[in-house]
Amino acid sequence: MPAWCQNDTRRYDTFAADLPHVIIWKGNIIIPSFTVGRVQELLYVFKTHFDEWGIGDWEVFLDSPMGIEATEVYAGHAQIFDESARKSREQSGDPFDLPNLHLSRRSQDSMKINQIETGAIIIAGSGMCTGGRIKHHLKHNLWRKQTHVMIVGFQARGTLGRAIVDGARHIRLWGETIQVNAKVHTIGGLSAHADQQGLMDWYGHFVERPRVALVHGEPEAMDTLAQRLKSKYNADVVQASFQQKLTI
Repeated sequence: MPAWCQNDTRRYDTFAADLPHVIIWKGNIIIPSFTVGRVQELLYVFKTHFDEWGIGDWEVFLDSPMGIEATEVYAGHAQIFDESARKSREQSGDPFDLPNLHLSRRSQDSMKINQIETGAIIIAGSGMCTGGRIKHHLKHNLWRKQTHVMIVGFQARGTLGRAIVDGARHIRLWGETIQVNAKVHTIGGLSAHADQQGLMDWYGHFVERPRVALVHGEPEAMDTLAQRLKSKYNADVVQASFQQKLTI
């Protein structure tokens, strides 16, 4: 079941705590987001807490053609919703449709957003700020002291998003140095991935203990997971390297 379907409001405590301060400062809220799963989760929780969080005081922009298309696919498959999401749909319609939501499909629509200096919540890809329209919004907003950047996904080492989270005072975009004056908020608990224990439990259900190839994650975390799999399950674990060919 998609992560956004799971009714766990504790994951949004940081949103609830930070948004009142953001509203006082006004400015714009920039949210780099993964377009499949995370965008829909954000829209769903914004609608769920629309009045409580004062979302109606803002103009919300989904600036991602892929994110828009993915959201339409999600909305068309209500059979996968959990009970809470189904009830929300019955009571107020499409769980991703906000009265102040603007869908930016064309590049011209995206460029118009950059003219807004205050009152906009801008959701755009990519989730780690490595490409896409989010980089343009960072260029036009990071230097503003009233801007807030909300990080809602894991930021891998070497990515622009990770540099911002780690407190970089300047970043480079298209050969230009951008000063980081915005306030950065990291919203935890929104990962779409299982944690280490979750992966251990999942593997533990395989009776014949198949071979494992670790291909995704930080090196230290992969090392730890590999050792745990070997120790507990005597698993044959391979940590794949670049251009390595594996025979299953």
